[in-house]
Amino acid sequence: MAPKKKSQSWSSLKQSGNECFKTGQYGEATNFYNQAIKELEKAAQKNPEDLAILYSNRAASYLKEGNCTECVKDCTKSLELYPFNVKSLLRRAAAYEGLERYRLAYVDYKTALQVDCNIAAAHDGTNRMSKALTDVDGPSWREKLPPIPTVPLSVREKLNQQPAAPQQNNVTTKDTGPSEKDKKRAQTLKEEGNALVKKGEHRKAIEKYSQSIQLNPNEVTTYTNRALCFLSVKQYRDTVTDCERALNMDSSNIKALYRRAQAHKELQVSETEQASVCPHLFFFFDFSTVVALLVSESQILYRRLEQSAKNRSEKRGSAQAAPGSAEEEEVTRGAVQSEGLSRSHGPLSL
Repeated sequence: MAPKKKSQSWSSLKQSGNECFKTGQYGEATNFYNQAIKELEKAAQKNPEDLAILYSNRAASYLKEGNCTECVKDCTKSLELYPFNVKSLLRRAAAYEGLERYRLAYVDYKTALQVDCNIAAAHDGTNRMSKALTDVDGPSWREKLPPIPTVPLSVREKLNQQPAAPQQNNVTTKDTGPSEKDKKRAQTLKEEGNALVKKGEHRKAIEKYSQSIQLNPNEVTTYTNRALCFLSVKQYRDTVTDCERALNMDSSNIKALYRRAQAHKELQVSETEQASVCPHLFFFFDFSTVVALLVSESQILYRRLEQSAKNRSEKRGSAQAAPGSAEEEEVTRGAVQSEGLSRSHGPLSL
């Protein structure tokens, strides 16, 4: 009879999970953290902080996979066991942001700043949420926030005295840019969103795009695609927010300008907002910008096609090429007109 295989300790399982996380194997990391949590929960004596760190580490894996809902659940469990843990707060804030629950994300970012006012990610997150909430709720957005918990001084001192890196076994939330695996997964999620758009399932597509953005927030087209979905379900302020994010990365993005113009046209703003901004001005500004860009790009395309026709004509090196050259010029003009027509419909597509 073969001897019974000895189960791994929770600490070795956690270490295996950390190693998988570092190499981008987030699914495997989650499995190891699952086992580690089970082993630690079975232990007669267990430190709540150890269990809290395991939940926080598993939350980090869920966040990388784009599973924001499970990330929120694990971070909440972690914070129940280990209140005001900064990494759990930041991960839950990022997950709330991915789920577009901006008020809750703002609260977590602000709470993290109470613990350590030097956290750049929390400052950046607070700024993003302030802008998003202003777009959604207007100037009085702070009145709609849930209560922000007060971190006791004793807790702040205790947390600030602890070394950050060993606490979470080097599983950090530092923004080092998306890995290649994250980019591929984000692209897959975006394509799944595109397929849902073609079926007219815009709300489901929004979820896919949100998961994709969580993995790779640097892809302009994911924002413009999600903006199209927001436009379709009449979430016009969200449309504006996504378009502006896209324009921050590509200031001449035609689809972002066009969709923002459509959203501004549809928005019904309050008298207070009208005093400071007129949506019709945005509407005309965006469309005039789109037209200018289309004209500019059409001219560039025309010049390129014209030069291409000229080069082919010169290569023939004979007088007989002249009629053909004239004929090609007409085709070139037709191609430009056709391209201009297709571009005019471009902003409506993905």
